[in-house]
Amino acid sequence: MNNVKKALERVLLQVQKPARYTGGEMGSIVKDASKVDVRFAFCFPDLYEVGMSHLGMKILYSLTNERPDCWCERVFAPDEDFEKMMRANRIPLFGLESMDAITEFDFIAFTLQYELSFTAILNMLDLAGLEVRSKDRGWDKLSPVVVAGGPCACNPEPIADFIDLFILGEGEEVNMELIDLYKQCKQEGTDKKTFLIRAAQIEGIYVPSLYKVDYREDGTIASVTPSCGAPAVVHKRIIKDLDKVFYPDNFIVPFTETVHDRAMVEVLRGCIRGCRFCQAGFIYRPFREKHADTLNQNAHDLCNHTGYDEVSLTSLSTSDYSELEPLLNRMLTWTEPDAVNIALPSLRVDNFSKDLMERVAAVRKSSLTFAPEAGTQRLRDVINKNVSEEDVMRTCRTAFEGGYTNVKLYFMLGLPTETDEDVAGIIQLAQKVVDMFYHLPEKPKGRGVNVTVSVACFVPKPFTPFQFEPQDTMEELRRKQKILLDTVKSKKISVKYHDSPTSFLEAALARGDRRLCPVVEYAWRSGSKLDGWNDYFSMERWEDAAQVCGADFRFYANRVRAYDEVMPWDHLDYGVSKRYLIRENQLAHADTTTPHCRLKCSGCGANQLLGGACFG
Repeated sequence: MNNVKKALERVLLQVQKPARYTGGEMGSIVKDASKVDVRFAFCFPDLYEVGMSHLGMKILYSLTNERPDCWCERVFAPDEDFEKMMRANRIPLFGLESMDAITEFDFIAFTLQYELSFTAILNMLDLAGLEVRSKDRGWDKLSPVVVAGGPCACNPEPIADFIDLFILGEGEEVNMELIDLYKQCKQEGTDKKTFLIRAAQIEGIYVPSLYKVDYREDGTIASVTPSCGAPAVVHKRIIKDLDKVFYPDNFIVPFTETVHDRAMVEVLRGCIRGCRFCQAGFIYRPFREKHADTLNQNAHDLCNHTGYDEVSLTSLSTSDYSELEPLLNRMLTWTEPDAVNIALPSLRVDNFSKDLMERVAAVRKSSLTFAPEAGTQRLRDVINKNVSEEDVMRTCRTAFEGGYTNVKLYFMLGLPTETDEDVAGIIQLAQKVVDMFYHLPEKPKGRGVNVTVSVACFVPKPFTPFQFEPQDTMEELRRKQKILLDTVKSKKISVKYHDSPTSFLEAALARGDRRLCPVVEYAWRSGSKLDGWNDYFSMERWEDAAQVCGADFRFYANRVRAYDEVMPWDHLDYGVSKRYLIRENQLAHADTTTPHCRLKCSGCGANQLLGGACFG
C-alpha cells in the first residue's frame, strides 16, 4: 500500500463527499504502472462532480487507455475541506486510479473550460509539490510535462508562464502524436527543452516559451516573435471524419451524483449559425456530423454498459442535426422498451416542432429551455441570432399544448449596441409568453405557467465578431439589471441573473495577455482557487492582485479594440479569418444578419481545414 492510500484511510471519513477522492468506480481503468511507458494525468481544475460530467474527459481518458503503452488517470481539484487535510497530512495531489502522486507521471494535462479556473490550475500544481511557473520547474529533466487544452486554449496568454505546451483544437489525434514523440525523447534521453522544441513542430502544439511578446507604449501588442524554429502561426487540429474517430462504448459510473449524471453521445461538432457572441460556434468550426447509425450504436452501447436510463444527444445545436428524425426513430426502438429517456439539451427556437417534442417526451418529460438571447428583434439581428418573436411564441405554444407549463428562456445583458428598450424587451417578451399561455384553449388544465428568465452578462471573447467590442462596466450592468427587475409585473415570471464581477473578470482574462500571469499568480497566492464557485470567489482579491502587479482589468475588458490591433491570440489560428470577423462586426453595427451555413457560405475560412474551398 502506497503512502497516499495509508494517509487517505486516516482522513477520508472527516471530509464531505469522500467518494470524490476514492476512485474504484465501475468502468475506471487500472493498469500496472511498471508495464506502461507513459503515465498521463488528466486534470480537471474543478470539483469531481463538475469534471465527471465533462464529455471531453470521458473521450480522451478512454482513448489514451486504449494504448497498452499508456495509462491515463483522472485528477480533480479538491474541495476546501479535503485540501486542508491534504496539506496538514502531506498528501500530494494524486491520480484516482493508482493513488500515486502525479509528480510520478510523465504528463500533467489540464483542460481549460473556463477562465475562472486558472487559479485552480496553480493550486493543483502546488498541491502536487511542483513549482507553478514553467521556468522554475526547470528544462533539464524531461518529466513531468505540464500540458493544457480546451476552449480557453484559444487565448492561453494569461497562463502562458505556467504551462509547458498548449494543444489547440481537437485532441484525439494530436494527443497520440505528442505521446509518441515523448516516448521517443524518453528513449533518447533528451531534456524537456529539446522535447518542447520538437513538439512545437507538431501541428496544433503551441509552446509559449518559444515566443517573445513586445508591447507598444499604449499597452497594445507590437509583435509576437517565434524562436528555435517554432511556427509563426500555430494552427488548430480537427478531426475530419467523425464516423471514424474513437468514441468510448463505456463511461465511468460515479459513486456520487454529478452535474450531468447520464450517458452522452456527441452528434456533431461545430455550428452552422454564426451567432456573433458565441465563441464555441466559431472555434469548433467547421461543421461536421456523425451518421445516425453510428450515433444509435454509440448510445445503445453506453446505456448497456453503464445502466444509465437517460442519454443526452450533445452538441452546440442538436436540432440542426440533419439526420435527427431518422436517429430518433432508430433510438426509440430500444429506448422506449428499456425506459431510457432521450434528452436534447440544445434545442433552437426556430426548428422546434410538435413531432420533435413528442419524440423527446416519449418516456418522460424533460424541462424545455430556449435561448432568444435578446429581447428585441433589432438586437437579435445585431447578434445574428436569426430568431423572430413569432418563432419564440410558436415554440412556447407548441410546448404548452404538449403539456409543459415551465419554460426557461436564456438572454444576455450588455450586448453591443444594447439600449434600455432592449433590456425592458426581455421581460416584455416573457410577459407575452405568459399571456399567450392563458389564452390557449388547449393549455394544461388546472395548472399555472412559470417562465424563468435567465440572464447572463455578455463577455466579449476571442475569435468572435465581438472580440473588438467593450464589455459594459460593472456599474452599467447593475443599472441594467435593475431595469430588468423593475419591468417585471407578473408573479409568473422569475428572473435569475449572473453576478457582474465574475463576468468582468472573465472578460479581462478571456482577452488578456501575458502581463496577466503575475496577476493570476498573486490572486492564487492570496487565496483564490475555486473562483467558478460563488462561495470562494472574491473580486477584492483580484482587484488587489491587479493593483499590486500594475495591471488594469478595464484595459482588457472595457476597451474598444481597433480592427488592426494585434490581438494576444493573433498568432494562433482556429480556422476563422480575422477579415471575416471584422466583416461580421461591421454587419452587426448595421443591424444586418448573415444567413447560416446551409443557406449560404459566408466565407469564414474554416472549410479549408477539411480541404474544401472557401468562398470569402
